[in-house]
Amino acid sequence: MSLSRLTSVSSVCQTLAASMTRSMLLRPIAFVLASLLGATANAAGDPVSGAQIFRNNCSGCHSREPGQNLVGPTLYSVVGRPAASVAEFPYSAAMKGSGIVWTTDQLMAYLRAPRKFLPGVKMLFPGLSDEHDRENVVAFLATSTREEDAGPHRDASHASKTAAMRDSW
Repeated sequence: MSLSRLTSVSSVCQTLAASMTRSMLLRPIAFVLASLLGATANAAGDPVSGAQIFRNNCSGCHSREPGQNLVGPTLYSVVGRPAASVAEFPYSAAMKGSGIVWTTDQLMAYLRAPRKFLPGVKMLFPGLSDEHDRENVVAFLATSTREEDAGPHRDASHASKTAAMRDSW
């Protein structure tokens, strides 16, 4: 590449950079920070409190045992799982066509008001209006995971917490 061509490319880059507004540069940074803070807030729930909330509000229709569907599908290993993915459960057309992957953020939004979040779902539960209750339930649901999903980031303290949660259940 010739020196004149490199100079031309450099001047184009400088012109573009100069024309970008401060907000255009800061917007992606703000988005990343907000995403990280939101994920941290959702992960900050207390699984022990979440177990009690789950027992009081969810366990009549949902199990956390693998393959044990009740009125609703099993919630075993739900965090990170695609919606409508328990093969033997008859999901609504809305849930089947949703394309949702149950991240902590998606679960937080869904559990606030399921029928508003995804019109046409079968779930009659009105939702958990308290954000801390939702954070706690999501933290509790996150303790239920398949071994192959656990990966190397799970340590012995996580395993002991999960065992304690199972024992308290």
